[in-house]
Amino acid sequence: MNPTHVRTRGDSDRKDLSYPPLPQPLTSGVYDNHTHLEIADGDQALDYREQLDRASSVGVKGVVQVGTDLATSRWGAQIAAIEPRVLAAVAIHPNDTPELEAQGLLDEHLAGIDELAALPRVRAVGETGLDFFRTGEDGRAAQFRAFEAHIEIAKKHNLALQIHDRDAHNEVVETLLRVGAPERTVFHCFSGDVELAEICIKNGWYMSLSGTVTFKNAHNLRRVLDMAPRSLLMIETDAPYLTPTPFRGRPNAPYLIPYTLRAIAEYLDLDPVMLATQLSSNTEAVYGRWDHDPIRSQTGPNDRTKSTQ
Repeated sequence: MNPTHVRTRGDSDRKDLSYPPLPQPLTSGVYDNHTHLEIADGDQALDYREQLDRASSVGVKGVVQVGTDLATSRWGAQIAAIEPRVLAAVAIHPNDTPELEAQGLLDEHLAGIDELAALPRVRAVGETGLDFFRTGEDGRAAQFRAFEAHIEIAKKHNLALQIHDRDAHNEVVETLLRVGAPERTVFHCFSGDVELAEICIKNGWYMSLSGTVTFKNAHNLRRVLDMAPRSLLMIETDAPYLTPTPFRGRPNAPYLIPYTLRAIAEYLDLDPVMLATQLSSNTEAVYGRWDHDPIRSQTGPNDRTKSTQ
């Protein structure tokens, strides 16, 4: 997969496939810590350069491009190497692991992820975790094995871990506690309740909120906002999915982060500038600065002391 590649996503059931309008720019910048720029969506496919330009124009300072298989992880690492607004996360998505295991290819693909994790602008292993929504009992052993392998890769290279957790909260937590979570662990697109939030708070795990927090039925997420320390919150798009209200169902993109941020700030009765500053600081604490050496170069791959960067 080369740096100009884009993957398209079919979605013929949606009525409006146009990208939403640009939001009012943020006066304090923020990062999208989970996006999929390689997936083109909507009736006007945008390549990653235009996506980033739109994001920059509204105050989104940078993104974490997230891989879901070996090919997209390589693509993300290539883009991060040439584009200063991009850092990369690399992993095999849990839903892909059973088929790779059945084909005898899982170890080979995990080895490829390990190699990519050594690159300087790869700052996270993810998205990895457990997904019991799409994978049945017969595929769970492969998911567990891959999840544990990804955790070890993250610790080996002193990288953050981005977790995909769907209908598997208890099992994800049990695995992290049993094998030992990386120092910087992020629950991507946090979908848990107050109980899971309490576990995250106790262990210092980050909760990354997406456009779902703006949905009318997202009562659990708003209760989490009421209790969560601001220092453990992050923000993402998971683009092209999970477009925030009032554009739910249309293609998502990093430039739409301000809609979600302002909705959170309004709910919490916070100044959006203060919230953006906090979220930006949290994101840099997890992944390092976009324009500086990564955290691991300061602490070393085997030093578990938390960075104060």
